[in-house]
Amino acid sequence: MEHKNNRPNIILILADDLGYSDIGCFGSEIKTPNIDSIAEKGVKFTQMYNSARCCPSRASLLTGLYPHQAGVGHMTSNLGFPGYLGYLNDQCVTIAEGLKYNGYKTMMSGKWHIGGPYDPRHPENWKPGNIGFPDPVNRGFDQFYGTLAGCASYYNPHTLMRNDKIIDIETDDYYYTDAITDNAISMIHDNAKQEEPFFLYLAYTAPHWPLHAKSEDIAKYEGMYRKGWDRLRKDRYDKMVDQKIIDDKWKLSPRDEESYPWEDVKEKDWEDMRMAVYAAQVDNMDQGIGRVMDSLNELDIADNTLIMFMSDNGGCAEFLAEDGFVQNVLYPKRDGTEVRAGNFSNVMPGDEDTYMSYDLPWANVSNSPFRLFKHWVHEGGISTPFVMKWPEKIKKPNTVNSPTHFIDIMTTCIAAAGGNYPAEYNGHVIQPMEGEDLIPAAVSNNWKRDVPIFWEHEGNAAVRDGKWKMVKKFPGKWELYNMEQDRTEGTDLAEKDKSRVEEYSKMYAAWADRCNVIPVEKLVKIAPKEDYPTFEEC
Repeated sequence: MEHKNNRPNIILILADDLGYSDIGCFGSEIKTPNIDSIAEKGVKFTQMYNSARCCPSRASLLTGLYPHQAGVGHMTSNLGFPGYLGYLNDQCVTIAEGLKYNGYKTMMSGKWHIGGPYDPRHPENWKPGNIGFPDPVNRGFDQFYGTLAGCASYYNPHTLMRNDKIIDIETDDYYYTDAITDNAISMIHDNAKQEEPFFLYLAYTAPHWPLHAKSEDIAKYEGMYRKGWDRLRKDRYDKMVDQKIIDDKWKLSPRDEESYPWEDVKEKDWEDMRMAVYAAQVDNMDQGIGRVMDSLNELDIADNTLIMFMSDNGGCAEFLAEDGFVQNVLYPKRDGTEVRAGNFSNVMPGDEDTYMSYDLPWANVSNSPFRLFKHWVHEGGISTPFVMKWPEKIKKPNTVNSPTHFIDIMTTCIAAAGGNYPAEYNGHVIQPMEGEDLIPAAVSNNWKRDVPIFWEHEGNAAVRDGKWKMVKKFPGKWELYNMEQDRTEGTDLAEKDKSRVEEYSKMYAAWADRCNVIPVEKLVKIAPKEDYPTFEEC
């Protein structure tokens, strides 16, 4: 059906903890033909950035603001400052609210995690929909299926809701990634023949831990990773160079200092299986994306649908010890029996009674060719593969190498819709968008970003301005890199160019003051020990 003014449908697809090189068209051996097809027919953005962690990235993605401006400068605990409420504030609108304001139907299937703290130890204190606990229905979505918390079993996820009601799982063969896809397709069919266009936020939890995957998907990858992480990092690097995703003058970063040579690994079969399950989670998500795109073709609405795919942060190096945080989010199997949490090498991952992560050395592969991981704002923590297609508007494949950021997605959606961004909403003055429209970049061969980009998370901070990036790993000193020559951040130029570091330090301080950033030392002093910075490891 042709909508008013031929406005496009918009689908925003977000993966969870997917590294820069974890899809085929960005160097991976993992089979992702459906995501790859978006790139083949559309645009690859090789320098798209997120905000290093799930909650701040989602806040930025959905509001077009830096996360602290939206109230989610850290995670979902309220730390007592405007930038750290732990939920979206009233001075922002979500993409759903912005597009609904302009006549769109709005749907979401998947993970929310920007609506206040959920502590399974005290469910009586969790009040979705109330002040301090906004859920998707409160923030502009007409339909919602998914979870509000940050992580959960793929077989028995907690905080599962439909619209504004907690629901139970009613099938014996439940798998959350498939359920997210199934509900998204149902929503598309419900809305596609309406006069109004639709916006769908498709927020998968894959491939966030725990390592849970279907046996038929795992079988495709079992044995593939016995070559080890050192060889695999080099293979992905070479493929990315061939694909022109990265420049061959950027050296592959050294193996992370907390990793170790593959030859030293004793439990190679177990390590192979951990990465095989992770790959299976990505593969299954890609299958779901293919089914979503098939539904668009069946309904004859694919050509005028804008699709974007990205990840909320870099690969995750978190190790799930048998004691600690994970016990606080652990739920039993559907039959009520216990799940054993921890990376035990005598138990293979994948089944419902396990709860494992793939750990730092494999995350080092996911983030190839870059340094560091989720949490940090070096390239490994903030770089995401980003692909976009809109057949009616983007007529030929393209690659954009200029820096872009999640703040740009709101601006792009409003512009694509031909809409207006509200100055006021529900009686509140709304902050202006921070981002740029990416459609001109998608159809141009010479688009360049004119304004710098900033980051802060747990004291880790960065500024990206054209070819220059200044970055620090808390509590370390500022580092400086020429990203045209050295995007893998191997040669620190801070001592050689102190004047540039001083200039960018002033820019960063002004941005931090404007955007509600509080020095991490102050947050640590005032926040309860369990709330900062390790309470929510999702």
